[in-house]
Amino acid sequence: MSSAFSLVVVLGFFLSCAIELLLVPRPGWHRPLRSWLLHIGSWAFAMGLLYLITGRALFSAVNVLALWLLIVLVSNVKYHSLREPFVCADFEYFSDAVRYPRLYLPFFGIGKAIGLAFVFVVCLGCGLYFEPVGTNVPVMATVTLAAGLALLWLGSLKPLQPTFDASLDLGRWGLAASLWTYLFAARRPVQLEQLNSPFLGEHSRLEGTGADLVSIQSESFFDARRLWPGIRPKVLTHFDVLRSEALAHGRLQVVAWGANTVRTEFAFLTGIKVDQLGVHRFNPYRHLARQGVASIALEMKRHGYRTVCVHPYVGSFYGRNKVLPALGFDEFIDVRSFTEQQKAGPFVGDCAVADKICELLDAPGRKQPLYIHAITMENHGPLHLETVETSDLTHWFDRPLTEDLRDLGPYVRHLSNADRMLGQLRGHLLACGTPTGLCFFGDHVPILPNVYGALGTPEGDTEYLIWSNTARTEGEPANLRVEQLAKTFIDHLINLRRTLPPSRVPRP
Repeated sequence: MSSAFSLVVVLGFFLSCAIELLLVPRPGWHRPLRSWLLHIGSWAFAMGLLYLITGRALFSAVNVLALWLLIVLVSNVKYHSLREPFVCADFEYFSDAVRYPRLYLPFFGIGKAIGLAFVFVVCLGCGLYFEPVGTNVPVMATVTLAAGLALLWLGSLKPLQPTFDASLDLGRWGLAASLWTYLFAARRPVQLEQLNSPFLGEHSRLEGTGADLVSIQSESFFDARRLWPGIRPKVLTHFDVLRSEALAHGRLQVVAWGANTVRTEFAFLTGIKVDQLGVHRFNPYRHLARQGVASIALEMKRHGYRTVCVHPYVGSFYGRNKVLPALGFDEFIDVRSFTEQQKAGPFVGDCAVADKICELLDAPGRKQPLYIHAITMENHGPLHLETVETSDLTHWFDRPLTEDLRDLGPYVRHLSNADRMLGQLRGHLLACGTPTGLCFFGDHVPILPNVYGALGTPEGDTEYLIWSNTARTEGEPANLRVEQLAKTFIDHLINLRRTLPPSRVPRP
């Protein structure tokens, strides 16, 4: 029996290598020895552990290989949609897929997920029922576990040096070694003062603007008119007006593509460059942000502001209910403050977020200036699950949509609602009389693989603008990186305060 178990372990390892060939991008075979030690070690450890629990060799191998195949398939889906393979931080999304299935399963394929779940249950039942428990299981399992741990230890003696370009590291080392290396990189302590946030201690030389501040991170917002001329210009009428009046505007280089909103969110709030984050660039909210990183919210609190974050989704998603207070927000308003009637599609609409912002600004009796950061949700995918009436398409398009462009319908519908939100806020801020600055930007381009296949893939830049209800300018566009935007926002309002006549200077 021991020789049979050894044969299963060996054959299973080669099958794991074969499964890895399905990856996109595909890893090469010429890898450092440490990479192979980590691959073999992780396989042996998983096999030994499951064999110790079940006592069934084939059952253990099939289950470990099934998990390996699932990771490979998920990686390929992620790469297809987001141009990035599976990384260690993505394991968290397996539980998120159960808690928030609409945000994840449609990209993998609901039919595929159901089919794989059915096959897994059948294999589970057959393995437990038909395969007898092996002999001498504790000894064989312990030896395999120990061998796996020894190989993992040997492979880690001289750690691989990651670039944190996930595709590059995967290609050089293979999946197991890249996951292992990223796992331990995430657990190394980070010296927060070395992240060079412009809002940290000696780096911060900012002063209070006195004006209320509103920043809006708009879900999947970018000027889609530059993607396809068939989109009517009037879709972004209010955006165009604000841009023509803005203190600053232009393209914004963001650190996310298609999803991973928190990457852009963290970069904006903290002003930290992505290359300073190491492995935390993939999900800065998982560990790093919970340590209380310097941010624009903390900076504004030092100047007497009350800080509020508005996000009309479940507060525990990405741990925002814990992260945002750590980043300096006095109050976090989530989906519980909105109603079903305020939805525009599957999620709370942008105009409802504008209503909440206006409500906060108009709160009677407030004595502190406000900094409000809003993270919209309306235009979150999967867009291919939504439909638009053909008669409505003429509002936003001047020509018919082909089947490849069908997903543009729901996307541009939500884009026009983001524009309505901007018009609503502009009208309110001009009427309120209280000096207020507005910073608006997109977090990333949307996931529209069929559209991009037909029209070409955009670079990934979004748009931003910085506007004030006390001044109008017509400056030339200036491109920025997202980590520069928050400080630029404050700097423009400070400079504006210095140039305004006394009657229009924001209150202290």
